[in-house]
Amino acid sequence: MSAQYVSTRGLAPARSFSEILLEGLAPDGGLYLPQEYPQLTAADLDRLGGILREEGYAALASQVLALFIDDVPELDALVRDTYTTDNFADPAIAPVTWLSPELGLAELSHGPTLAFKDMAMQLLGAFFEDALSRRGETLTILGATSGDTGSAAEYAMRGRAGIEVFMLSPHGRMTQFQQAQMFSLMEENIHNIAVEGVFDDCQDLVKAVSADLDFKRRHRIGTVNSINWARMVAQVVYYVATWLQARDAGADRISVAVPTGNFGNICAAHVARRMGVPFERLLLATNENNVLAEFFETGHYRIRSGAETHQTSSPSMDISKASNLERYVADLLDRDTERVADLFGRQLRETGEFDLSADSAWARVREDGFVAGSSSHADRLAAIQWAWSEHDRMIDPHTADAITVARRLQLPGETIVAMETAQPVKFGETIREALDRDPVRPAAYEGIEELPRRVQVIDNDLAKLTALIENR
Repeated sequence: MSAQYVSTRGLAPARSFSEILLEGLAPDGGLYLPQEYPQLTAADLDRLGGILREEGYAALASQVLALFIDDVPELDALVRDTYTTDNFADPAIAPVTWLSPELGLAELSHGPTLAFKDMAMQLLGAFFEDALSRRGETLTILGATSGDTGSAAEYAMRGRAGIEVFMLSPHGRMTQFQQAQMFSLMEENIHNIAVEGVFDDCQDLVKAVSADLDFKRRHRIGTVNSINWARMVAQVVYYVATWLQARDAGADRISVAVPTGNFGNICAAHVARRMGVPFERLLLATNENNVLAEFFETGHYRIRSGAETHQTSSPSMDISKASNLERYVADLLDRDTERVADLFGRQLRETGEFDLSADSAWARVREDGFVAGSSSHADRLAAIQWAWSEHDRMIDPHTADAITVARRLQLPGETIVAMETAQPVKFGETIREALDRDPVRPAAYEGIEELPRRVQVIDNDLAKLTALIENR
């Protein structure tokens, strides 16, 4: 019997990995989670550490993913064909390097779009193409991006048989480099749509389309956002790899600091910890859009309007409605699906907020290792300057948020690995402000901002979006 996945809201039937792969949201509006997390013992971690050292990241990924996926016949081949030097510039794929003995950096930006999203998206593209080929079906991918998800998805899906991509982004709110990466793609199966609004508006449009089950089925709508479980499970792998590399470097009490907007990346760290990867703490780092930091500090979750969402120098985290938080709250409440459905359905719809601070489960947040902090523009500039002057390392603004929170909250004897978000070239304006110099630009991206572009600007209007999909 296949590993089973269930909805956080409890009103959808249990399904296999291959059945949920092409869906995204569950039919009841919830997010899929495995019924139970597979467990890793100390002996398992020792074995996986040996595999990583001797065979590399792809072999480790194949082993970890097999714990969650037992109905993809070519799993090992798909994984090994993905994590190669054809797709990733560093043979180690996701190496951990060290700024100091107590502060490391998990390098996740060696993929084709120079961002951590490539780590999961490249595999997701392979999964999609394989599943569609086996079924003789097609898929329309609908996604929203605040910066890096879009380009990672488009580069992973461009030219793949049976796949059309519609990617929404907030008009004028990404860096010029990020816009150029996406909008310069000319493949016929890639459709860029800039929405007049903020990222949360784009995300709401995606959810609204997914909630129309008839439209979703007629047009075979799937998603590549982190609400898709396949993306998250691919991210779990690099947390296992990060802990193993830190342990091999002699670290004992190992924590991670994760730049966080939509809660997908750090939710993967939470899953790894629930599996038995013994991270000491999970340090959640936000920018000025500190909805998640506020929640983990107070128990009060209040989504913000577009007008309240700040445009910052770490734009991929300019998010005030964290979709993946629902997965964590489901675990926090011991899979009380009625409660989760009430919180994320009725309460957020009617009031835009909820408060768990008085709930008996709230104490488990600290047991789960979560602590939180926020970073400002001045903090980002200072962290970029510190990494460059003290360690000769250039970091992007989102990674700077993680470094800021890591240095502020680090405990004696604790080793923290900051999870890198992207290469600095994607954020040239902030790098120039911090360091008075241009970021290093890989040769393949010279002159990208001057390339022709294909993009359509629309109002924040569901009817206009569905019309575009209907008439493609």
